[in-house]
Amino acid sequence: MQLQSKRNIVLNHYPAWTYVVLMAAIFIMSLSALPSWFGEEAAVFIKHQNEPISPTSLLHKLNTNNIHIKRIDQKHKDTVVILQNEGNQTKTKKLLTEFVDKEDTVTLGMVSAAPNWLLAMGFKPIKLGLDLSGGVQFLLDVNMQEVFRSHSVQAIDAIKSYARENRIRGLRVQPYGLDGFIIKAPTESATHNLRKYLREQFPQLEVKVDHAFTLTVTLRASEKETLITLTIQQNLQTMRRRIEALGITEAVVQRQGAYRIRIELPGVQDPATAKNVIGATASLAFYEVKPNQAPGTILIPDQLGAPVYVNRKPILLGEHIVDARAGMGEMGMPEVNISLDASGGQIMSYFSAKHIGDQMGTAYSEYSRDATGNVKQTNTIISIATIQSQLGNRFRITGVGQFDKAQNLALLLRAGSLTAPVTIVEERTIGPSLGIENIQNGFAALILGLGLTLLFMAVWYRKLGWVANIALVINMVMLLGLIALLPGAVLTLPGIAGLVLTIGMAVDTNVLIFERIKEKMREGRSFAQSIDLGFSSAFATILDSNITTLISALTLYTIGHGPIQGFALTLGLGLLTSMFTGIFVSRAVINLFWGKDTRHGVRI
Repeated sequence: MQLQSKRNIVLNHYPAWTYVVLMAAIFIMSLSALPSWFGEEAAVFIKHQNEPISPTSLLHKLNTNNIHIKRIDQKHKDTVVILQNEGNQTKTKKLLTEFVDKEDTVTLGMVSAAPNWLLAMGFKPIKLGLDLSGGVQFLLDVNMQEVFRSHSVQAIDAIKSYARENRIRGLRVQPYGLDGFIIKAPTESATHNLRKYLREQFPQLEVKVDHAFTLTVTLRASEKETLITLTIQQNLQTMRRRIEALGITEAVVQRQGAYRIRIELPGVQDPATAKNVIGATASLAFYEVKPNQAPGTILIPDQLGAPVYVNRKPILLGEHIVDARAGMGEMGMPEVNISLDASGGQIMSYFSAKHIGDQMGTAYSEYSRDATGNVKQTNTIISIATIQSQLGNRFRITGVGQFDKAQNLALLLRAGSLTAPVTIVEERTIGPSLGIENIQNGFAALILGLGLTLLFMAVWYRKLGWVANIALVINMVMLLGLIALLPGAVLTLPGIAGLVLTIGMAVDTNVLIFERIKEKMREGRSFAQSIDLGFSSAFATILDSNITTLISALTLYTIGHGPIQGFALTLGLGLLTSMFTGIFVSRAVINLFWGKDTRHGVRI
């Protein structure tokens, strides 16, 4: 026997929590997009090395020279002077450079004009790319020949030392190409022993027997790729650290191709200043650490600013370091493995044999030029280790903390050893006026496309068109908010083109849904039933079409550089927000106003 019961099933109904989630998401994204609405203000940044100058003194100096400002913000050793007239930026920078200490750094930039309460909540304006904000772009070529040569020289020195220790007479070693060398041994026994030595001590080298007693030694292809990657990583880290220390905001430092680095400095209009930033050099040295201040010692602070007293004369300079790599020790603890050349190994062996149990500090020195062109040096102790046994040309530093810290230490060590000359192969300067023109033209196209789309949807689909228009406006707000919220997201001129394209993609979602609704109504179904079936039947089509386009956007972002990445970013994010607003926001609005209806169903 079957029991039947009737109940009313409500169509097109969202529970209350769904509306709460939708409203919360829209509200947060709106707050994130709001700072960009207020625009930016011209500013001059001062990074003090010692005590900062009082705002009162700065204000008096600027007023004396008829430079009007909006305010002066000062936090710790950073001072920001916000100007009323953007045209006074260069004049203000020149004036303040002469007024502040010689060690201080003065740079130009822009700050958000949004209210403080909005910025205090953590919301920031959209980061603009070089083509919109103006600035300087450099393309650097990293010469890897010096890196390959240093590894080859280290192996040659080690082989000669091995030959002297084992009394192999008549051995000849000559360079071969950029990364190899040829060994001519006197006997078959010497050839065999040399092959065994190279296999054990230098597994990264490929050894071939060409003729009797003749060995051709070159770097393996995999080792070359590893060296290239490590060298580029070291250069990228060095460049980023220098640029951040100078207070240049929103800089882009990326690898481009196999041997090149692209640097974008938005807001920097002085190429000479930028060249001083990227043209600085770095070096490394090992010192004997002393327990306290004594004659013949010098003071070098560590990374936390604590004083460390070391012997004035370094044990070894970074020019003897051939390689430094992070790894895991026998006990599973992170460590840094260091390789020295032959002469460096002898120096380290002689010193460590007499100082077992003593501490050795690694000092990182960076040389750069200030605003006046003078060279300045910054020294920092990056590691202190206890000598446990006599060291040679290969040793390891333990007690470096987590593995990521070991990797950073290895990068710093290579900064003084993997000397890869960098040359500027391309230099471009984009003026701020061109950036403003790009913004005006780009957003004019965006507003025009948005206006025409809103008009078409309102006329063609009538009341459903107004729903699509509401969803489209919310989509643009959420997209801009998402771009501002994501770290590393930068809006470029091609990115604005992606915004315009997103308008069509977002409307396309609603068009598919509305056409399905019209089909169901032509079949004789009620408006509420047509809405329910229209959304459900169009969902699979919308998902498929957007996923395929999203795959293309991800491919562009992964493979592309610069402007291509900007376009791919806005396109990909726009696809996500258009699906969200087209499916969920549109459905929520329709449910509230027109979608409610009941039908009688039977549950068995």
